Amino acid sequence: MITPSERISASFPFEPTNGQKTLFELLDDFVLEKSTRRNTFLLKGYAGTGKTSVLTAFSNILRFYSYKPIMLAPTGRAAKVMSSYAKRKAFTIHRIIFNQSEDPDTGILQFQRQKNTAQNTVYIIDEASMVDDQSHPGGEGLLSSLINYVFEDPKSNNKLFLVGDSAQLPPVKQEISPALDEVYLQNVFRLNVKSLELTEVVRQASESGILYNATTLRNALISQQDIKFTTSPFSDIYKMGSDKLEDGLLYGYDKYGIENTVIITRSNRAATQYNQYIRRQIHYREEELDAGDYLMIVRNNYFWLDDDSPAGFLANGEFIEVTSVGGVEEKYGFRFCDIRFRLLDYADHPTVEAKIILDTLHSFTPQLEREENRKLYNAVLEEHSEIADKRIRLKRIREDEYLNALQVKFSYALTCHKSQGGQWDAIFVDIGFIRDDMVDTDFIRWQYTAITRAKSELFLMNYPDKFFK
Repeated sequence: MITPSERISASFPFEPTNGQKTLFELLDDFVLEKSTRRNTFLLKGYAGTGKTSVLTAFSNILRFYSYKPIMLAPTGRAAKVMSSYAKRKAFTIHRIIFNQSEDPDTGILQFQRQKNTAQNTVYIIDEASMVDDQSHPGGEGLLSSLINYVFEDPKSNNKLFLVGDSAQLPPVKQEISPALDEVYLQNVFRLNVKSLELTEVVRQASESGILYNATTLRNALISQQDIKFTTSPFSDIYKMGSDKLEDGLLYGYDKYGIENTVIITRSNRAATQYNQYIRRQIHYREEELDAGDYLMIVRNNYFWLDDDSPAGFLANGEFIEVTSVGGVEEKYGFRFCDIRFRLLDYADHPTVEAKIILDTLHSFTPQLEREENRKLYNAVLEEHSEIADKRIRLKRIREDEYLNALQVKFSYALTCHKSQGGQWDAIFVDIGFIRDDMVDTDFIRWQYTAITRAKSELFLMNYPDKFFK
């Protein structure tokens, strides 16, 4: 029998590194072993070490061993990136493992983990550093849900393949990336984990200044060395001041398009200020919101998409382009607007009509604050309070368009966490204000995550000279 490692080697597009050769051999046991031991493979790797090439080759050989690959990622943008390099359909984790159901007592929609009847299936999860395990009211964490779904039937012979970069930022409010922590996976979920970390940058990536500097940051993270960026002799990484931002953005927009050019900042305040500047000074937008504006959804929304939508729901971090704008309405102390938009990461998806809250476009917070959400909910509750039948009243509240209005921000500039899982051709990274005592492990992870979002060109903006060789 031809082994998995032989098939992967034969189809691999490049001469594999020593680390990749070792990985191919480890995958033999992972693929061929049939057991009830919750078999899991954890593949970690630096930027430029060939994780995507391995993942693609691995997914292509599974059919020879009677396995079906299912490609998953934490966000729609990450699933789009995964699909583009793997050349097969990728989905969000939520789309595959959850479905909506109505609470029989309250009529309120809730997400429940679906029953998994699949067998001999390998679930391949890219950008696993983003998968959190924070439990939420009424449910478990995403990682817990994923693992319980994959291994629901002990006799299914399903397997889990996690891929990620441990140098990236962990999920918000978590100290580690639990899906990339072998000890956590073994102790909490009793998984049978095989793992390997790729460290050698592949030859075809060695001429990239972006990947060269990403490797420098990765080494600084490990050895606690000072950060020293190198721009020469590379032609894809530049040092610039904010006085050149307008010229730089116009260059990026002209060469790559508005959708493929973005600023990454260290705070929501800075992102909001940049978005206002870009709309006013570069796009000459005079209205508060115009057709052609690019937005990002900043809170999960399950109301506006049809049940059969390929996106499933409008996720926090989803990118949209406005195609038409209706009138502004003030109600309940907030400002609303009806828009039509297209989903940027789902090219074939029909345009969507929805109501949005305009207030979040200009706020310095990630989304409406808890008190504001409570204020809106109580106002809608009061609006329907005269309906005597509790079930009908709750149904009306659940279907209220104002309560379900999308919370959005402009997406010309983003925080690093919001950019995670995505890639853009041109990235402008604004370091902001930085003191010596702020250059710690978290700051290096932030830098690493930000610069590895760039596919073609990287612009380091407002960086002090001390950060360069």
